[in-house]
Amino acid sequence: MLSGQDIYKSFAGNHVLKGVDIKIAPGEITCLIGPSSGGKTTLLRAMALLDYPDQGRIRFDDRQYDFPLKEENIAPPWPQITAVFQSLFLWPHLTLRENIMLPARQRNAKAQEDLKGLIALFEMESFIDNFPNEASVGQRQRAALARALILNPEYILMDEITSALDVEQTAKILTKLAHLKQRGIGILLITHQLGFTRSAADQIIFLESGKVAEQGGPEILSNPKTQRLRQFLSLAELAA
Repeated sequence: MLSGQDIYKSFAGNHVLKGVDIKIAPGEITCLIGPSSGGKTTLLRAMALLDYPDQGRIRFDDRQYDFPLKEENIAPPWPQITAVFQSLFLWPHLTLRENIMLPARQRNAKAQEDLKGLIALFEMESFIDNFPNEASVGQRQRAALARALILNPEYILMDEITSALDVEQTAKILTKLAHLKQRGIGILLITHQLGFTRSAADQIIFLESGKVAEQGGPEILSNPKTQRLRQFLSLAELAA
């Protein structure tokens, strides 16, 4: 289990997270939804320990991190916890194959064998040796996911990875997440794709103004308990 308890985070006096509790279970998809500037990306970065919370506690299996930290150096939970961001961060001078293999060389003795399976899973045979500028956005997204998965993470945290894709490309990427779930990987996904959230999420967290305003299973999208989630869903339908 990956969990955060009473997570607070501020930037220059701006309180972005205000006592957030979250649990991400193995083999389940947790979708984080909510309006812009509600703290979703900040929470994801905190759970990945890329930006330390100001206050709170993060537990990862048998490890516990209490904030504020009492010591500067801690053993980060990477690559067991791996994050994929919208900007992807692919090296432009390396092929997609080389981008995927670069972080794996020192961390996965079976990287070459695992790469074959990932190429098949994400249907990358036709473009795996292209450079990023020779690949479509959807192809680069698949390569970024493969780069994370070749590290054999237990949890993968993803920030709006389908926001620049068309409907068909989005469907292909999101379908692959079911395969990751079947492999027992815990997934945290920031998304505006409410259709996918409704059909695939095990847990949905509606984050607004740095607080969990509502959470539950997919049923909260059909029968929200709070007026604010009802309003958010109505506006999302108008924008769809």
